[in-house]
Amino acid sequence: MENKNPNLKSLFTIIFVIMAVNFAGHFLFKRFDLTEDKRYTLSQTSLTILSEVKEPLYVDVFLEGNFPGEFKKLQTETQQLLEEFKAYNSNVIFQFVNPLDKEEERDKTLQQFYDRGLTPLNVTLDEKGKQTQEIVFPWAVISYGNKSAKVPLLKNMMGASTAQKVVSSVQHLEYAFSNAFNTVTKNREKKVAIIKGNGELHDLLLADFLKSVRENYFIGPFTLDSVAKSPENTLKELKKYDLAIIAKPTEAFTDSEKQVLDQYLMHGGKTIWLVDQVNMEMDSLMNTGENMAFPRDLNLNDLFFKYGVRIKPDLIKDIMATPISLATGQQGSATQYTKFPWLYSPMIYPVANLDPTKTNPIVSNLDGIKFEFANPIEVLKNNIKKTVLLQSSLYSKSVGTPTQVNLNMVQDRPEQKEFSGSGNIPVAVLLEGKFNSVYQNRVLPFAEKDFIPAGKESKMILISDGDVVRNQLDKNFQPLELGFDKWTNNLYANKEFMLNCVNYLLDDNGLINIRSKSVELPILDTQKVTENYTYSQTLTIGLPITLVLLFGVVFTFLRKKKYSK
Repeated sequence: MENKNPNLKSLFTIIFVIMAVNFAGHFLFKRFDLTEDKRYTLSQTSLTILSEVKEPLYVDVFLEGNFPGEFKKLQTETQQLLEEFKAYNSNVIFQFVNPLDKEEERDKTLQQFYDRGLTPLNVTLDEKGKQTQEIVFPWAVISYGNKSAKVPLLKNMMGASTAQKVVSSVQHLEYAFSNAFNTVTKNREKKVAIIKGNGELHDLLLADFLKSVRENYFIGPFTLDSVAKSPENTLKELKKYDLAIIAKPTEAFTDSEKQVLDQYLMHGGKTIWLVDQVNMEMDSLMNTGENMAFPRDLNLNDLFFKYGVRIKPDLIKDIMATPISLATGQQGSATQYTKFPWLYSPMIYPVANLDPTKTNPIVSNLDGIKFEFANPIEVLKNNIKKTVLLQSSLYSKSVGTPTQVNLNMVQDRPEQKEFSGSGNIPVAVLLEGKFNSVYQNRVLPFAEKDFIPAGKESKMILISDGDVVRNQLDKNFQPLELGFDKWTNNLYANKEFMLNCVNYLLDDNGLINIRSKSVELPILDTQKVTENYTYSQTLTIGLPITLVLLFGVVFTFLRKKKYSK
């Protein structure tokens, strides 16, 4: 009896400890992330957004089915992230769904997804040398009350392998979901003004960008025509907006209009300028084959100079160029089209990709961005903090204007030595700080009782190409997705870049900073796995079974030996 008491005492102690730990677990919450890159540690911004989820928030993930290992990895990472969200707020309810589970409704389902903008992917499944085609839906849809948002799970990266896309996408997952959560749970508060009156881009050419911005912010046109009659009242109304976007003006600004925009910035308003300092259009060049590029006077030089930047009336030629598609001959009744690199259309890769530790969140984890007839930006010295967001490649140069531009230039074969020592030309710059007015110590174009010569803290982004924000139109004159080139079927990161600019300037909860998160994701080398398939199968399946059997035999032998006496 004495021998049983210690065992019984130990049993009760263990039961008591387990019950105590479970009881404490109802009041204390702690999760441990043992990964080196802390990929499962949610940022404080994500936790703040989650705290606002007061009702059931449903997440339908369509990444389900038979697909390559890289997509399985993306599926796993998505599930683990959603489990983290759910652990902090039980109102997050998610499920993985195979949209093509019912074969008889396959065509109908595909059409429904296309109509909702959830474009599927055709991927090749390679199993031991046998290749099959499968359709993958790398999308999730979030529903909260009567609002919904779609989440792209796979980032587009031109020229990248599927494995590289998956790594980039995993880095983007927390931001993608947190941004969508924020969209469906938070009421729109901030207002964006699209400046009109100086020949800016038509709304149809901004349609996809405006549609995307409208998901999170109030947005409306704001004309400067009223400045001529009532400049003070125009400025008063503009101050009600948090951000002003000036997209590719083609007519010169009057001094009074400049004072309105200048004082808007001085009073803390944010601005995005997309400016072409050279008159040259790709559409007209395609029609005529040859055009003269010449400087465009917008009467903005003194404004930008005062803020600490200058746009030169030159064109940038870059060996790292995007292609254009030109008719090169006839084959039967169909015209033959060939893609040529167009040096006046640089493919701009973010500066941040060169050194992730010095990343501005605007350009973190972005693919290439298409520019057309971009102009060099010169960064000047003053008290304003300036960050070069985008710049041309090392092998690029400025071409002075006026200059003749001809489509036959696609036949030229440039040599790198022509571009040596002149590259890395800024084309997008972020300015932050307390700006000084361009009309400081100058006669004002119009009398203003609230004029301030030195402003509050503010931010401004200057982009030396108005076409960065321009979407193309299909044959029915309907807007295509921003960044999609219908002539080459390439999708560039213009849309993501522009939305990041808006979010950065208006972000008040740190959401944009999640983009800087870096994840090191190990991916299996499928070629090596195929070459060593039998060995890998034996190692991963046969060895564990052998060890279990060996342990059973040894354990049985020792047990018989012990109790056979």
